[in-house]
Amino acid sequence: MVPLRLGAPRRRRPTRILALAGVLLVGLVGTVSFGAGGAGAKDNDLCSPPGLAAASAAPSNLASGQQSAGADRFTTATTQPVDKIDVSKLGLLTPGKLSVGTLSDAPPSICVDSKGVFTGFDNELLKAIGAKLGLRVEFTGTEFAGLLAQVANNRFDLGSSSITTTDARRQLVDFTNGYDFGYFSLVVPNGSAVKGFSDLGRGNRIGVVQGTVQDEYVVNELHLDPVKFPDYNTAYANLKTGQIDAWVAPSQQAIGAIKPGDPTSIVQNTFSVNNFTAWAVRKGNQPLADALNAGLDAVIKDGTYLKLYQDWVPRQPPPGWKPGSKAVAAPDWPDFAQIAAEHAADRPDNSGVAAKSTLRQLKDTFFDWSLYRKAFPDLFKTGLPNTLILALVSGALGTVLGMLLAVAGISRTRWLRWPARVYTDIFRGLPAVVIILIIGLGIGPVVRNVTGNNPYWLGAVALALLASAYIGEIFRSGIQSVEAGQLEAARAIGFGYRQAMTLVVIPQGVRRVLPALMNQFIALIKDSSLIYFLGLLATQRELFAVGRDLNSQTGNLSPLVAAGLVYLLLTVPLTHLVNYIDKRMREGRPQAANPAEPVDAAAITEGRGA
Repeated sequence: MVPLRLGAPRRRRPTRILALAGVLLVGLVGTVSFGAGGAGAKDNDLCSPPGLAAASAAPSNLASGQQSAGADRFTTATTQPVDKIDVSKLGLLTPGKLSVGTLSDAPPSICVDSKGVFTGFDNELLKAIGAKLGLRVEFTGTEFAGLLAQVANNRFDLGSSSITTTDARRQLVDFTNGYDFGYFSLVVPNGSAVKGFSDLGRGNRIGVVQGTVQDEYVVNELHLDPVKFPDYNTAYANLKTGQIDAWVAPSQQAIGAIKPGDPTSIVQNTFSVNNFTAWAVRKGNQPLADALNAGLDAVIKDGTYLKLYQDWVPRQPPPGWKPGSKAVAAPDWPDFAQIAAEHAADRPDNSGVAAKSTLRQLKDTFFDWSLYRKAFPDLFKTGLPNTLILALVSGALGTVLGMLLAVAGISRTRWLRWPARVYTDIFRGLPAVVIILIIGLGIGPVVRNVTGNNPYWLGAVALALLASAYIGEIFRSGIQSVEAGQLEAARAIGFGYRQAMTLVVIPQGVRRVLPALMNQFIALIKDSSLIYFLGLLATQRELFAVGRDLNSQTGNLSPLVAAGLVYLLLTVPLTHLVNYIDKRMREGRPQAANPAEPVDAAAITEGRGA
């Protein structure tokens, strides 16, 4: 008798999923451990004080008509001594704490350093003023586009972001006295026909950061339509790769962005059109503005201001310009022009550097392996947990709300059906950023006492509300795809309508849309990066924010690619897992390759004497 050969069971798909995840993880670890770049990442932190050796003289290539800083209409005549300030009357969101909205991507003025600390000249100066006033200073990262609105809406006590005090901005917020001045720099590729602002025309693609005074300058002064970017590093990367013809940027950001060997140069400068930069405070909160003005005068008098200025932004001020009130004496400026001349030989001259090849530019911009190694520890320690928390919380809440919307959307009662349809249309139609800002800035002040003025969980709620509109439609389509006979059969055996839907129809509908649900969850993982618009502490940054902070420290986009790899580590295994679950639910448990027929199985049993 020929023995029956039972086929070996097929390899289970979970093994493949784990193998795929393992390959991705090994790839990441390999990048960290063995990627080109030597034993460690290059010491290239732009968010560190360059020191007095980096001093620069006043630009000699100023645009015509911009040789002075302009009339000063707002600086106070004098200030009150800091020991006379009553900090209990400053209108702070939290007594004793100065809540500050700032950026993380504009070194050396405002940035997050390699230790995850908000720093830069603007913020270090603010810390010194806080110490004078006896206030604890807490920094929260946000986007510049929403910073002034967040100050105006009581999200922050003040905004710190090298903000130029334009008349238009004074309609929304109030400002302190000036603590710094600003030049604009025109940066172009070497060999460009553009030699100054007057050469710019409608045929040029001019990069600016959206919402900045450089944006306003190009639109209102040059009467041109700029290409707008969310941050300085992205704008500069587009210039280096030839996507734009020129970049108008704050001089400090331009100088910090251009590295040795870059095929770009600053060809002309101009003064900021409204004289000085200052901190923004809520409109009408004059006690806080007065206190900050007093603190600024105090740190100027005791030499703290000059020490920080020399460490972070050592450059020759415009003639007649000084920080603080009109009464305080100007700092004892060193001869920045002489210091700059003494160190001129130490600074590389990029004027003759030729443009890199496309492949070399691609490698240098996106595949600096030493930066991958530097990025992954923070990505896994800070970014990954926050991304998972936001995605899981918003996903769970969005799923519950989505099911309620789906049931309401197919309800026989129009008072349930129509509100569900209207909700779905609104939340699917609005951009995700708009929903997040409405929830964070609109609801945030109302529930400030509950959230502690921390929008982290409000961001998760906003994502959940956004996701629920899509999930509700996914559930509704799945439920309505179940054959009508299923409901009829359930009713025929005595189930009520509600029981039939709950126990028979809805479970089948959910099973049919599992892949679509997983796709929505993957989208939530990526959308978690939009929470940054509400303002996050350094410890609350998700994957993309962590990558962007390192991007700002180095001026390189490789950390963003590293963040993308971690997103892949999350999303690819999830995609294959849901495909496996869907296949199992449709086909059942896999059968043996050559299953024995029932009669043969009986014969085998009898032959063994059972």
